[in-house]
Amino acid sequence: MKTNGAYIEVEPGVELFVQDIGTGDPIVLISGFTFTTEVFSEQVRHFSKTHRTIVMDPRSHGRSTITVQGNDYVTHGTDLQKVLKALKIKNATLIGWSFGCLTVWDYIRQFGTDDIRSLVLIDMPPKSLSLQQDRDWVEGPLDDMAAAYTNYLRHPQGQREFISAYATGVMVQRELKEEELAWIVEQSLKTPYYIAANLFSSGLFSDYREEAAKGSESIPTMFIVAEHWAATAAAYLSKLTPNATVKTLGGHLMFWEHSDKFNEIVEGFLQGNK
Repeated sequence: MKTNGAYIEVEPGVELFVQDIGTGDPIVLISGFTFTTEVFSEQVRHFSKTHRTIVMDPRSHGRSTITVQGNDYVTHGTDLQKVLKALKIKNATLIGWSFGCLTVWDYIRQFGTDDIRSLVLIDMPPKSLSLQQDRDWVEGPLDDMAAAYTNYLRHPQGQREFISAYATGVMVQRELKEEELAWIVEQSLKTPYYIAANLFSSGLFSDYREEAAKGSESIPTMFIVAEHWAATAAAYLSKLTPNATVKTLGGHLMFWEHSDKFNEIVEGFLQGNK
């Protein structure tokens, strides 16, 4: 498959690697914490047959420039707008995964929803932490999140251990082959540990409840959440984003493990909002 890879400068000395494939109504896929365009390979293969399909490595991810500046989701939201402008993309469906949802919501905070057709938000609560964690949909207990930051994202070995444990425990439901786990960890390690720590703290301390509510009120919105916390997520979203559709599938990396089913769910959403 021709990937049409290109680099787009979003500020002096900072280029983002972008793939722009296919024709038709545009969809833009935004990867999560330290991951790259490669995790969406099955979505690119499927949707580029009928849609203009754009994937990008955020700054300090994958093939994009590694920079000590702007490793936060406010800047990522600005970067997304610059990419869309450079590619002359309007009325796109934005598909964010994990912390990539934060990029989408910060784009909405800064630029609104006028140039967005619809939203697909994959397995990310709008607010990562809460004192009411027994009731709210959150990333996890505060002490666990603090331990991940202070104990693991301090050196390359810790980053490898963190991603490996997350991949086998949360991201994928079946037992991973050794080469599959190595590939997943390799994706993350393209972002240096000290930048991963910045991104992790930026994501954990963000609050995009207002943008999540605004987005779901303004344009068609679908959340796809993992099975392990589906009941909590669905109850939370029914109050915060009552107009949104909520689907459940697999683990955190469900679009990779269950790509056919995931693509079918998204295809149905896109067809229903033409």
